Amino acid sequence: MWIAYALGSAVFAALTAILAKAGIRRTSSNVATAIRTLVVLAASWALVLGIGSYRTLPSLSATTLVFLVLSGLATGASWLCYFRALQLGDVNAVVPIDKSSIVLTVLLAIVLLGETDHLAVKLLGIAGIGVGTMLMIERKAAATPERTGRGWLFYAVLSAVFAALTAVLGKIGITGVESNLGTAIRTVVVAVMAWVVVFVTREQAAVRTIPRRDLAFVVVSGLATGASWLCYYRALQEGPASLVVPIDKLSIVLTVFLAWWFFGERLSRKALGGLVLIVAGTLVMLLP
Repeated sequence: MWIAYALGSAVFAALTAILAKAGIRRTSSNVATAIRTLVVLAASWALVLGIGSYRTLPSLSATTLVFLVLSGLATGASWLCYFRALQLGDVNAVVPIDKSSIVLTVLLAIVLLGETDHLAVKLLGIAGIGVGTMLMIERKAAATPERTGRGWLFYAVLSAVFAALTAVLGKIGITGVESNLGTAIRTVVVAVMAWVVVFVTREQAAVRTIPRRDLAFVVVSGLATGASWLCYYRALQEGPASLVVPIDKLSIVLTVFLAWWFFGERLSRKALGGLVLIVAGTLVMLLP
């Protein structure tokens, strides 16, 4: 079942990117991220209360809680960077870089988690993903500097780094804890972090002036994020991180299609070739 959960995570992750892009056109990315965390927080804890896993809270070890908190901090940092990058750049430029976190994730899973089965195949797969990502980055970085500069690239790279740390820390932290409860605990950390950023940057007043259309997209993207998280961490709990993450990253295909459909963002032949390499590398890693 972990494969089904990983695929569900990919679908909802793609919807998150598109809905979020639509919701931050006239709204601060920090404010939008903070509001989204409240939606995810409510959804995740409603599920925890519904299934009764909150009863296991007293039995959680200090080590588990520490890693869940660290994973939440990494997630919050990744979110803030990701949605800032989406605000500054095209979806088709930002998402491939964010999804390239798979390369670092697999390497960390090999080194820290000892997931060395079929090592040669995994290395071949991440090589294809790395080259494919570079092709897509090159195209978009050259095509949009006059409109967005390179700021989106900086935030997208940081998003990928923190996303990789999230996966590895999350894999360690959900050992011995029900996956939905682990997700809910992490969401508390992310929510606190997101709202601290809003107040530090003095953007809290902007919450009252968000256009209704943007607010609707932000809320729906939060629901999609919550669904993606619940599927993702259930998959991580049942399957190996070095395989769950590649499946989750296949959301890039649906994201690119939706970006073309809704925003008219088209890929050049070079970028399309990069996308093919990313998908091929991901599939190679799943062959064993």
